[in-house]
Amino acid sequence: MDLSSVFQHLGIGIGLGLLVGLQRESVASRLAGVRTFPLVTVFGSVCGLLSQSQGGWVIAAGLIALAAIVFMGKVAEFKESPVDPGLTTEIAILLMYVVGAYLIIGYIEVAIALGGVVAVLLQFKGLLHGMVSKLGDDDIKAIMQLALISLVILPVLPNRTFGPYMVLNPRQIWWMVVLIVGISLVGYVAYKFLGENSGVVLGGILGGIISSTATTLSYSKRTSEAPGTERLGAIVIMIASTMLFLRLLAIIAAVAPAFFPLASPPILLLLALMCGISLFLWVRGRNETTPMPEQGNPSNLKPAVLFAFIYAVTLLCVEAAKEHFGSTGMYTVAALSGLTDLDAITVSVSQLVGADRLPATQGWKLIILATMANFVFKGGLILVAGSRGLFKRMALPFSIAIVAGMALIYFWPEFV
Repeated sequence: MDLSSVFQHLGIGIGLGLLVGLQRESVASRLAGVRTFPLVTVFGSVCGLLSQSQGGWVIAAGLIALAAIVFMGKVAEFKESPVDPGLTTEIAILLMYVVGAYLIIGYIEVAIALGGVVAVLLQFKGLLHGMVSKLGDDDIKAIMQLALISLVILPVLPNRTFGPYMVLNPRQIWWMVVLIVGISLVGYVAYKFLGENSGVVLGGILGGIISSTATTLSYSKRTSEAPGTERLGAIVIMIASTMLFLRLLAIIAAVAPAFFPLASPPILLLLALMCGISLFLWVRGRNETTPMPEQGNPSNLKPAVLFAFIYAVTLLCVEAAKEHFGSTGMYTVAALSGLTDLDAITVSVSQLVGADRLPATQGWKLIILATMANFVFKGGLILVAGSRGLFKRMALPFSIAIVAGMALIYFWPEFV
């Protein structure tokens, strides 16, 4: 490392230390503040520099020495004033030492990000504690179940393909489960924090993030039980169905980033159309309010396993249809899959496109066809579970969306 780089890294270390130290000073931390944290970070950086010629033991020795100093300071503080023995500042000191060392021996961007995260976590203590206090046992369970799905089950699954057509990879299949459950859990947690009376627009947005189909069913039942709520139900269902397109874009971007630029234009057009329809419905009924129906935990293990099964079956069916029946078979599979689980067909198609096993120009058409089939299914739900008034209000918007989607499939230029 040349001299200018050394000074640059030391300067960044001092800046990160000042940032964290400023935060600790603002809350009157007795152990370390605006002077101590920069010194700790620079100490780590100097140990990192020495380790390049003397070996990694220098960093380890520095960490042990710093830990001993922190321990003695904590003991002295406790003897002087036996207050709540929190360890936040102590852990921050040790972590900023490591950040300082990593500035020298690792990626500078990672070190900067870590320093910023430390400062943010320290600053928003009240907010974070308030968020946790709002979470009930079921909410904590939902988060722990996501941890089980992503951090326990996912790493132990084999990362290889097997079975017919060599498209089934247990780890990739379960990674898609983590992705879908994670998206739904974001909406679920937001619903918990914002409350049931979150307004029509926000209710539709959260319902679309969690599950637009479940939201459609919930509000359909509500209109049959409480006549006069059809206008409000139509707004929420339409907004939730609009959010579906953002969900599709997020899934495509996560599963097959190279597929996203080609798939996004037609989906964005449909999104714009749905936004226009939703805005029209909202303007007509914006003065009405309603609480959101209770939302279920999206990270239960049973639904996760069911999605994995549906996704695997869909993956096999799409590949088999392509192999034996060509385009006609694939469109049939997409339409049937969209009736029950739009996420599964979207993930399946995106993965096949990303693996160059399906043309991208055909992939987005399959996804849009599945989406239109999903709208047909939602219309059936409204007809069966909802009031006649709600069905009349939703028939035209859904019909417009379906006609627009089919028009894109047939007339969208192949070269776009």
